[in-house]
Amino acid sequence: MLRISAVSYINTKPFVYGIEHSGFLKEYSLSLDVPSVCAEKLLKGKVDIGLAPVAILPKLKEYYILPDFCIGANGPVSSVMLYSDVPLQEIKNVYLDNQSRTSVMLVQILAKHFWKIKPRFIGAKKGYETKIKETTAGVIIGDRNFSMKKRFKHVYDLSEQWNLFTGLPFVFACWISNKKLDKKQSETFYNALKFGLDNRDKVIKQLQNKYDKKLIKTYLNHSISYYFDSSKRQAMNLFLKLGKDLLLY
Repeated sequence: MLRISAVSYINTKPFVYGIEHSGFLKEYSLSLDVPSVCAEKLLKGKVDIGLAPVAILPKLKEYYILPDFCIGANGPVSSVMLYSDVPLQEIKNVYLDNQSRTSVMLVQILAKHFWKIKPRFIGAKKGYETKIKETTAGVIIGDRNFSMKKRFKHVYDLSEQWNLFTGLPFVFACWISNKKLDKKQSETFYNALKFGLDNRDKVIKQLQNKYDKKLIKTYLNHSISYYFDSSKRQAMNLFLKLGKDLLLY
Protein backbone atom coordinates (compact mmCIF):
# COMPACT_ATOMS: atom_id res chain seq x y z
CA MET A 1 0.00 0.00 0.00
CA LEU A 2 1.30 3.45 -0.91
CA ARG A 3 1.37 5.95 1.95
CA ILE A 4 0.91 9.46 0.57
CA SER A 5 1.10 12.89 2.17
CA ALA A 6 -0.26 15.85 0.20
CA VAL A 7 -0.46 19.50 1.13
CA SER A 8 -3.75 20.56 2.67
CA TYR A 9 -4.01 23.83 0.72
CA ILE A 10 -6.35 24.63 -2.16
CA ASN A 11 -3.53 24.43 -4.69
CA THR A 12 -3.31 20.67 -4.11
CA LYS A 13 -7.02 19.97 -4.51
CA PRO A 14 -6.75 18.89 -8.17
CA PHE A 15 -4.11 16.29 -7.26
CA VAL A 16 -6.20 15.06 -4.32
CA TYR A 17 -9.24 14.82 -6.57
CA GLY A 18 -7.29 12.64 -8.98
CA ILE A 19 -5.99 10.37 -6.23
CA GLU A 20 -9.44 9.92 -4.69
CA HIS A 21 -11.67 9.84 -7.77
CA SER A 22 -9.68 8.53 -10.74
CA GLY A 23 -9.90 4.90 -9.70
CA PHE A 24 -6.30 4.31 -10.75
CA LEU A 25 -4.99 3.96 -7.19
CA LYS A 26 -6.46 0.95 -5.40
CA GLU A 27 -4.44 0.56 -2.23
CA TYR A 28 -3.24 3.74 -0.62
CA SER A 29 -3.53 5.95 2.44
CA LEU A 30 -3.67 9.71 2.03
CA SER A 31 -3.02 12.34 4.69
CA LEU A 32 -3.40 16.08 4.14
CA ASP A 33 -0.77 18.12 5.94
CA VAL A 34 0.82 21.57 5.94
CA PRO A 35 4.08 21.56 3.94
CA SER A 36 6.40 21.37 6.96
CA VAL A 37 4.57 18.28 8.28
CA CYS A 38 4.50 16.71 4.84
CA ALA A 39 8.28 17.18 4.76
CA GLU A 40 8.79 15.64 8.20
CA LYS A 41 6.71 12.58 7.31
CA LEU A 42 8.80 12.00 4.20
CA LEU A 43 12.08 12.54 6.07
CA LYS A 44 11.10 10.11 8.84
CA GLY A 45 9.76 7.46 6.47
CA LYS A 46 6.20 7.78 7.73
CA VAL A 47 5.02 8.06 4.11
CA ASP A 48 6.35 6.74 0.81
CA ILE A 49 5.40 9.73 -1.34
CA GLY A 50 4.97 13.37 -0.41
CA LEU A 51 4.13 16.57 -2.17
CA ALA A 52 7.08 17.92 -0.29
CA PRO A 53 8.83 21.30 -0.18
CA VAL A 54 11.86 21.23 -2.50
CA ALA A 55 13.96 22.76 0.31
CA ILE A 56 14.12 19.36 2.03
CA LEU A 57 15.69 17.54 -0.92
CA PRO A 58 19.27 17.90 0.42
CA LYS A 59 18.16 16.38 3.74
CA LEU A 60 16.82 13.16 2.22
CA LYS A 61 19.25 10.22 2.19
CA GLU A 62 17.52 8.79 -0.85
CA TYR A 63 14.89 10.42 -2.99
CA TYR A 64 13.25 10.24 -6.39
CA ILE A 65 11.45 13.19 -7.95
CA LEU A 66 8.36 11.89 -9.69
CA PRO A 67 8.43 13.65 -13.05
CA ASP A 68 5.89 15.86 -14.75
CA PHE A 69 3.99 17.52 -11.88
CA CYS A 70 4.69 20.02 -9.12
CA ILE A 71 3.35 23.08 -7.31
CA GLY A 72 5.00 25.96 -9.13
CA ALA A 73 4.37 29.37 -10.63
CA ASN A 74 5.47 31.37 -13.65
CA GLY A 75 5.38 34.74 -11.91
CA PRO A 76 2.94 35.84 -9.18
CA VAL A 77 1.43 32.94 -7.23
CA SER A 78 -0.84 34.89 -4.82
CA SER A 79 -0.39 32.46 -1.91
CA VAL A 80 3.23 32.92 -0.79
CA MET A 81 3.62 36.47 0.43
CA LEU A 82 5.72 38.83 2.50
CA TYR A 83 3.61 41.44 4.30
CA SER A 84 4.87 44.65 5.82
CA ASP A 85 3.75 48.07 6.98
CA VAL A 86 6.97 49.60 5.63
CA PRO A 87 8.96 49.30 2.36
CA LEU A 88 11.59 46.54 2.06
CA GLN A 89 14.52 48.82 2.92
CA GLU A 90 12.93 49.74 6.27
CA ILE A 91 12.13 46.19 7.43
CA LYS A 92 14.09 45.16 10.55
CA ASN A 93 12.51 41.78 11.44
CA VAL A 94 10.82 39.06 9.38
CA TYR A 95 8.66 36.31 10.86
CA LEU A 96 9.09 33.00 9.02
CA ASP A 97 5.92 30.95 8.62
CA ASN A 98 6.22 27.71 10.62
CA GLN A 99 4.12 25.86 8.01
CA SER A 100 6.79 26.44 5.36
CA ARG A 101 10.17 25.02 4.42
CA THR A 102 10.76 26.33 0.89
CA SER A 103 9.26 29.81 1.22
CA VAL A 104 11.20 30.71 4.35
CA MET A 105 14.40 29.83 2.50
CA LEU A 106 13.23 31.79 -0.53
CA VAL A 107 12.67 35.00 1.43
CA GLN A 108 16.19 34.79 2.88
CA ILE A 109 17.71 34.30 -0.59
CA LEU A 110 15.76 37.27 -1.96
CA ALA A 111 16.77 39.43 1.02
CA LYS A 112 20.45 38.67 0.48
CA HIS A 113 20.77 38.64 -3.29
CA PHE A 114 17.89 40.71 -4.67
CA TRP A 115 16.61 43.17 -2.10
CA LYS A 116 20.05 43.69 -0.46
CA ILE A 117 18.61 43.94 3.05
CA LYS A 118 19.67 42.32 6.33
CA PRO A 119 16.62 41.89 8.57
CA ARG A 120 16.53 39.57 11.57
CA PHE A 121 14.66 36.38 10.72
CA ILE A 122 12.44 34.95 13.44
CA GLY A 123 10.83 31.52 13.57
CA ALA A 124 7.12 32.21 13.92
CA LYS A 125 4.68 30.59 16.32
CA LYS A 126 0.93 30.21 15.99
CA GLY A 127 -0.83 33.58 15.90
CA TYR A 128 2.22 35.50 14.66
CA GLU A 129 0.12 37.16 11.95
CA THR A 130 -1.06 39.76 14.50
CA LYS A 131 2.55 40.73 15.24
CA ILE A 132 3.23 41.86 11.68
CA LYS A 133 3.33 45.63 12.14
CA GLU A 134 5.63 48.67 12.00
CA THR A 135 9.11 47.44 10.95
CA THR A 136 8.35 43.76 11.56
CA ALA A 137 7.26 41.90 8.42
CA GLY A 138 6.09 38.33 8.00
CA VAL A 139 5.97 35.51 5.46
CA ILE A 140 2.58 33.84 5.15
CA ILE A 141 1.88 30.87 2.90
CA GLY A 142 -1.25 29.06 1.83
CA ASP A 143 -4.95 29.81 1.77
CA ARG A 144 -4.76 32.40 4.58
CA ASN A 145 -3.48 34.85 1.98
CA PHE A 146 -6.86 35.13 0.29
CA SER A 147 -8.08 37.32 3.16
CA MET A 148 -4.80 39.00 4.09
CA LYS A 149 -3.75 41.26 1.26
CA LYS A 150 -5.80 44.32 2.19
CA ARG A 151 -4.48 44.41 5.74
CA PHE A 152 -0.99 45.66 4.95
CA LYS A 153 0.52 48.63 3.13
CA HIS A 154 3.23 46.61 1.39
CA VAL A 155 2.64 43.20 -0.16
CA TYR A 156 5.38 41.20 -1.90
CA ASP A 157 4.58 38.05 -3.87
CA LEU A 158 7.69 35.91 -3.38
CA SER A 159 7.29 33.94 -6.60
CA GLU A 160 6.97 37.19 -8.55
CA GLN A 161 10.05 38.58 -6.79
CA TRP A 162 12.02 35.41 -7.66
CA ASN A 163 10.95 35.81 -11.29
CA LEU A 164 12.10 39.45 -11.31
CA PHE A 165 15.41 38.36 -9.76
CA THR A 166 16.19 35.35 -11.97
CA GLY A 167 13.82 35.47 -14.94
CA LEU A 168 12.78 31.93 -14.00
CA PRO A 169 9.62 30.25 -12.70
CA PHE A 170 9.59 28.90 -9.17
CA VAL A 171 8.94 25.44 -7.74
CA PHE A 172 7.54 25.23 -4.22
CA ALA A 173 6.93 21.50 -3.99
CA CYS A 174 7.42 18.33 -5.99
CA TRP A 175 6.08 14.85 -5.72
CA ILE A 176 8.97 13.04 -4.05
CA SER A 177 9.32 9.40 -3.03
CA ASN A 178 11.87 8.13 -0.54
CA LYS A 179 12.03 4.75 -2.26
CA LYS A 180 12.09 3.73 -5.88
CA LEU A 181 8.63 2.97 -7.22
CA ASP A 182 8.19 0.21 -9.75
CA LYS A 183 6.98 1.03 -13.26
CA LYS A 184 3.37 0.12 -12.55
CA GLN A 185 3.23 2.23 -9.38
CA SER A 186 4.76 5.21 -11.20
CA GLU A 187 2.34 4.96 -14.12
CA THR A 188 -0.66 4.56 -11.83
CA PHE A 189 0.32 7.54 -9.73
CA TYR A 190 0.95 9.67 -12.83
CA ASN A 191 -2.44 8.76 -14.27
CA ALA A 192 -4.21 9.64 -11.02
CA LEU A 193 -2.55 13.07 -10.83
CA LYS A 194 -3.23 13.79 -14.50
CA PHE A 195 -6.88 12.84 -14.04
CA GLY A 196 -7.15 15.42 -11.29
CA LEU A 197 -5.56 18.19 -13.34
CA ASP A 198 -7.77 17.34 -16.31
CA ASN A 199 -10.82 17.74 -14.07
CA ARG A 200 -10.01 21.07 -12.45
CA ASP A 201 -13.46 22.39 -13.39
CA LYS A 202 -15.03 19.80 -11.07
CA VAL A 203 -12.66 20.78 -8.28
CA ILE A 204 -13.54 24.46 -8.74
CA LYS A 205 -17.22 23.57 -8.61
CA GLN A 206 -16.66 21.80 -5.29
CA LEU A 207 -14.92 24.87 -3.86
CA GLN A 208 -17.20 27.61 -5.15
CA ASN A 209 -19.56 27.46 -2.18
CA LYS A 210 -16.68 28.27 0.17
CA TYR A 211 -14.57 30.63 -1.93
CA ASP A 212 -15.11 33.21 -4.64
CA LYS A 213 -15.43 31.22 -7.87
CA LYS A 214 -13.52 33.72 -10.01
CA LEU A 215 -10.65 33.82 -7.51
CA ILE A 216 -10.38 30.03 -7.32
CA LYS A 217 -10.68 29.61 -11.07
CA THR A 218 -7.86 32.08 -11.69
CA TYR A 219 -5.75 30.57 -8.92
CA LEU A 220 -6.00 26.94 -10.04
CA ASN A 221 -5.91 27.59 -13.78
CA HIS A 222 -3.35 30.40 -14.01
CA SER A 223 -1.55 31.30 -10.76
CA ILE A 224 -0.43 27.74 -10.01
CA SER A 225 1.68 26.03 -12.66
CA TYR A 226 1.45 22.26 -12.21
CA TYR A 227 3.89 21.03 -14.84
CA PHE A 228 7.46 20.31 -13.83
CA ASP A 229 9.34 21.24 -17.01
CA SER A 230 13.00 21.95 -17.75
CA SER A 231 12.81 25.63 -16.78
CA LYS A 232 11.36 24.73 -13.40
CA ARG A 233 14.07 22.12 -12.85
CA GLN A 234 16.65 24.80 -13.69
CA ALA A 235 14.99 27.17 -11.22
CA MET A 236 14.89 24.52 -8.50
CA ASN A 237 18.59 23.72 -8.93
CA LEU A 238 19.50 27.43 -8.73
CA PHE A 239 17.32 27.86 -5.64
CA LEU A 240 19.02 24.93 -3.88
CA LYS A 241 22.48 26.22 -4.82
CA LEU A 242 21.75 29.68 -3.44
CA GLY A 243 20.31 28.13 -0.29
CA LYS A 244 23.44 26.04 0.19
CA ASP A 245 25.66 29.10 -0.30
CA LEU A 246 23.76 30.83 2.52
CA LEU A 247 24.10 27.72 4.73
CA LEU A 248 20.31 27.42 4.91
CA TYR A 249 20.51 23.62 4.95
